[in-house]
Amino acid sequence: MAKLLIVLYTALVLWCYLLCNIPAANCIMANNEIDRVALVAFKAAIVQDPFGALTSWNHSLHYCHWKGILCSRRHPDRVIQLTLRSQGLVGSLSSHIGNLSFFNSIDLQNNSFHGPIPQEMGTIPPFIGNLSSLFQISLSHCNLHGEIPEEIARLRGLSLVQLSENNLSGKVPSGLYNISTIFFLSLTVNQLEGNIPHDIGSTLPNLKFLNCMNNLFTRTIPTSLSNASELQEILISINYFSGTMLKDLGKLPGLTVIGVYQNWLQDDLTFISPLTNCTSLQIIDAGDNLFRGSLPDSIANLSTYLSWMNLQINQIHGSIPSGIGNLLNLTQLSMVANNLAGPIPSSIGRLHNLQSLSLAQNKFTELPSPLGNLTSLITLDLGENNIYGNIPQSLGNCHSLLELHLYKNNFNGSIPPEIMSLSSISTFLTLDHNALTGSLPSEVECWKNLGYMDVSYNTLSGPIPNMLSNCLSLEWLHMQANSFEGEIPQSLSMLRGLTLLDLSRNNLSRLILSFLGELQLDMLNLSFNMLHGQVPIQGVFRNSSAISIVGNNDLCGGIAKLHLPPCSSSNPSKNYLSHRMKVILLVVGIVIFLSLLVSFFIFLQQCRVSKTKTSSTPSIKDQFLRVSYAKLLKDTDGFSEANLIGVGSYASVYKGILDHIQMVVAVKVLNLQTRGASNSFMSKCKALRAIRHRNLLKILSVCSSVYFHGNEFKALVYEFMANGNLDNWLHQVGVGDYEQLEEPRNLKLIQKVDISIGIASALEYLHCGYESTIIHGDLKPSNVLLDDEMTTHIGDFGLAKIISTVSSDEAQGQSNSIAIRGTIGYVAPGDVYSFGILLLEMFTNKRPTDDLFKDHLNLHNFVKNALPDRVMEIVDPYILLEHNRRSWIKDCIVSILRIGIACSMESPTNRMEMGSVISELCKIKNTYMNEGLNQD
Repeated sequence: MAKLLIVLYTALVLWCYLLCNIPAANCIMANNEIDRVALVAFKAAIVQDPFGALTSWNHSLHYCHWKGILCSRRHPDRVIQLTLRSQGLVGSLSSHIGNLSFFNSIDLQNNSFHGPIPQEMGTIPPFIGNLSSLFQISLSHCNLHGEIPEEIARLRGLSLVQLSENNLSGKVPSGLYNISTIFFLSLTVNQLEGNIPHDIGSTLPNLKFLNCMNNLFTRTIPTSLSNASELQEILISINYFSGTMLKDLGKLPGLTVIGVYQNWLQDDLTFISPLTNCTSLQIIDAGDNLFRGSLPDSIANLSTYLSWMNLQINQIHGSIPSGIGNLLNLTQLSMVANNLAGPIPSSIGRLHNLQSLSLAQNKFTELPSPLGNLTSLITLDLGENNIYGNIPQSLGNCHSLLELHLYKNNFNGSIPPEIMSLSSISTFLTLDHNALTGSLPSEVECWKNLGYMDVSYNTLSGPIPNMLSNCLSLEWLHMQANSFEGEIPQSLSMLRGLTLLDLSRNNLSRLILSFLGELQLDMLNLSFNMLHGQVPIQGVFRNSSAISIVGNNDLCGGIAKLHLPPCSSSNPSKNYLSHRMKVILLVVGIVIFLSLLVSFFIFLQQCRVSKTKTSSTPSIKDQFLRVSYAKLLKDTDGFSEANLIGVGSYASVYKGILDHIQMVVAVKVLNLQTRGASNSFMSKCKALRAIRHRNLLKILSVCSSVYFHGNEFKALVYEFMANGNLDNWLHQVGVGDYEQLEEPRNLKLIQKVDISIGIASALEYLHCGYESTIIHGDLKPSNVLLDDEMTTHIGDFGLAKIISTVSSDEAQGQSNSIAIRGTIGYVAPGDVYSFGILLLEMFTNKRPTDDLFKDHLNLHNFVKNALPDRVMEIVDPYILLEHNRRSWIKDCIVSILRIGIACSMESPTNRMEMGSVISELCKIKNTYMNEGLNQD
């Protein structure tokens, strides 16, 4: 009987399929059951649902009431819409969705359909063409890849298509351009290629929104677009379109946005005049092309709604028409990097809504007096022109100004106090390369939030004002090539966030105060002054590649690599101590002497007491270096699993709180059953015992003890690094403390550069800055730790090797005993090689052990083969998203990756020295990052 039922069932299925052309599942299920089964299959293909969006999808609730589901009123129980936007879903699109025959809208934007499950995962499945009623597809930001299926052309009623911000590639199916009902087409931020059909304006007559930004489209812009009379937005920026610009856009009265930024368009500016017919126009973004010619006077007749005009990085010449003042709603105007000349028209002062005015890298000669009327300005960039005269005091009226760039002009006279009083300036102030005179006004104290200040290459004079210490947010301070005199004020010690200080080529005298070594500086330039006396040896002064003191002929001391004469007792610096200072030093000396005397008597008393104790009593030194097992057991809550933050080959790491000083620490407990663990402990102790560097993980204490049943216990106590390790930041395995992140966090480009400089500085210290050469032996992202301020700390010295003297080859490439140890992918051998591989990994976001690297292809060759022309294809995509393919970013990335290549050469003698690495990285940070931020 059972066999008969199976045969009948099979026959029924075949009859449905062959004769009625009905899917088997549909043939034997009621219509409402078809939809429910399809939705259950959709849920089954989801592997992660972090916000519980599908929790309501269960049998206790009718599926029409499930979250994100909408059913038809005319046809009860038939699903017509699926809307689950921004729910963090991870999985694939189940093919069963193709059975939802009444489906008309699918909105799954901002989810992640990717991962290592079904074959169709991560693509737009062909079954999408079965949904004949579908009129809306919203799959933006879903991590989809592959090509857009040809079957999409079956959806003849389709009106809205959103596939932006995925990894789609290949050509757009030609059939998509023939669906006349489409009014919204968004394909932005993919890798789509080919051309847009020349007749698109006729085949898509209802098109209102065309967004193809950030793809690989080529050839010319279709002239037929002007026939699509409903068009409101044309966004085709960041592609490879060439040829001429559309000349008859005036036929589109409803046009609001025209964006052709960063293409290869070669034309004059005659396309602007017809745009005067577009009375609703709000944005013209035509920067970074090859437009030439002069600005037409018709610019004055553009829409009064125009708020954004970008014509930067072209070949435009002539002057700005005075009619620019008619665009009263303009908020952003950028004409950077053209050949515009003459005075900036005074009519620009009528643009009271202007927030950003960027006219840098032109040939303007005069500033208009009404410039101070632009009280809404946030950014003013007039750098690299030929502007002469005084800086207008009226700029003091711009109380919203955050950035002011007047660099590389011919400004003279003093810096107006009105400018110095602008407390709003909080990001950049660049007045360098002018002819400014006088002193730096004391009003500089108003810039408490300023991060970058450059007044270099002027003729400023007088002392460096003490009030500069109120600028507590300063990170970069350039004052070089002026005539500042006197001493470097002690008050600058308040600038704890300072990373770059350049006071070179001035008339500064007296001593180099030791507080400069206490600042967290990456670069310090004091060259070509009149400084004298002893050079400090702490902090930045320990890194010869991070400081410059040449041109100061009376300096002595410092580290050996500076090659300065030793400081003798008759050194002139001794004579500069004031009488008062000598008295203070004398008193301090007496106090120290008496303290030592008292300590000596206490020590004698303790020695007497110690005679009555057993020989096993730990010495004072041992008590200082060690903490007890019981203490660590208590402070880590019994080494509980809740406090476990990491497990390695030789040890487990626990978070703890030293309750007597309320300090958060990381306790690394060695697994002494693992072969080599004890040696690892001794190696760490030996390596970390005496070294001191702000980019090395500081060891606070050690514990070598015996606990229950005579078992041996060894542990290291470190500073706790709140932001985890670099590996987690690069590859998104949870960052910060030991908890998983709810949303991905990515390092910014400037943070990656800073971390690279920190790692290089630590290696330079280990190799050259200490009395012995220390080779780390296992440099990799998981051993680079980040504190709560994102400062770099290299840790895990389990394979460290200490040698008294080392040849250049050995420093680059270690002995054989160390060469075969470490982590696969980073060992060549050599710390420098490991640094090079780490640097390439940071800026490509690819591990050296990636499945991509097989046979003779490795990360080194992968990057080397892409330099320089294809570098933007291999760079970490988050860098491109952060900077939106700014024109300067390619040079920056090429420079950094070339350092990584130079460090990871096979032969140690061909590798770059760490001192040169630091110097080059600092130049990149100071040059490209500065230029890039100015352009942005």
